[in-house]
Amino acid sequence: MAAAAAAGSCPGPGPGPGPGAARTKKKQKRFVPQRVKLPRAADPLLAVLAWGVTHQINELSQVPLPVMLLPDDFKASSKIKVNNHLFNRENLPSHFKFKEYCPQVFRNLRERFGVDDQDYQVSLVRSPPRWAGSGRRLLLSADRTLVLKELSSEDVADVHGLLSHYHQYVVQCHGQTLLPRFLGMYRVSVDSEDTYLLVMRNLFSHRLPVHRKYDLKGSLVDREASDKEKGKELPTLKDVDFLNKNEKVFVEEEQQREFMDKLKRDVEFLVQQKLMDYSLLLGIHEVERGEQEEEEELEEEEPGAGGDEGGLGGPYGTSPDGLGGLLNSYRPLGPGEFDPCVDVYALRGAEGAPRREVYFMGLIDVLTQYDARKKAAHAAKTVKHGAGAEISTVHPEQYAKRFLDFITNIFA
Repeated sequence: MAAAAAAGSCPGPGPGPGPGAARTKKKQKRFVPQRVKLPRAADPLLAVLAWGVTHQINELSQVPLPVMLLPDDFKASSKIKVNNHLFNRENLPSHFKFKEYCPQVFRNLRERFGVDDQDYQVSLVRSPPRWAGSGRRLLLSADRTLVLKELSSEDVADVHGLLSHYHQYVVQCHGQTLLPRFLGMYRVSVDSEDTYLLVMRNLFSHRLPVHRKYDLKGSLVDREASDKEKGKELPTLKDVDFLNKNEKVFVEEEQQREFMDKLKRDVEFLVQQKLMDYSLLLGIHEVERGEQEEEEELEEEEPGAGGDEGGLGGPYGTSPDGLGGLLNSYRPLGPGEFDPCVDVYALRGAEGAPRREVYFMGLIDVLTQYDARKKAAHAAKTVKHGAGAEISTVHPEQYAKRFLDFITNIFA
């Protein structure tokens, strides 16, 4: 297997506006074991996660990169069990286990996605991630560059089943994909309870807040957000809402063509794996609104007040290093500007569009197999809504066609 062609280059789905956003930063390979301030044991899961990721990344740094991945690498794992851990009991529980799945495979994927291991470690553990939303299903890294999704043991098996095909596809497309960018998978065991976590790049920006977001499947049955959801500060709207609001995505024709070419390749891969029920997650940043919010935040800050150590430093900040730290060597980015090395799913709004906007678009929830359970759900919904209804549980080829037809029409 050849060395990762995508490592160190990040053209991303589209360039950011402004000259500062178009440059990329070539980073020298360096690995210095990091001193990490662990979260207190009040959240032992996050404390063990920080300890385990640091331990595993440091261990990997001592192992030469393999010339090629072998079939056994896709079954491998690295485990450590700690009992009577007393020397740091304020920060860590006395008994815990940590497991990394397929460490060499995910190391290779990180390289192909242009993610340096030390930056990955710093983004994950320098400040503890925080739970996003109401349910404990998603964690967001403190610098907002990484998302950690809590999985079931069945989901872990699904990732294992997909991983070799996914890796091969990432190699073929040189890391240029709208699929989730899988970067690591772990099991954290505390008090005899296992928590499985899959680490991915954040689809949304680490510095430009999203003001509207949609989960789009191309189906119209049961695809309107509930009144409860619509009452949230940032609701996740759906296909019917998108149509009812006459929403459109305004990007240049070339960007639209490149995006759709990439999406069609990705969807073809999902069809080959008999996967369905995925969505396009669309986030929209309104440039003028974001600029106004930033000014209001600055006005509210006390003169000379500092942010939390290792924290975000306000709504647009990043950690000193880590994946978001790539921007630190550039001039400050202006309103609506982004670096495609960091905001890898971003597309700039077209010149002359009704509003200045930045779009973040990528595929999510790609692990659902069209199995007996989905076939039964399809039959039940067909009886309820009729054979011609735009229901979501259809076979992968039909799902893909309807999905692509819908997404093609979201553009102005």
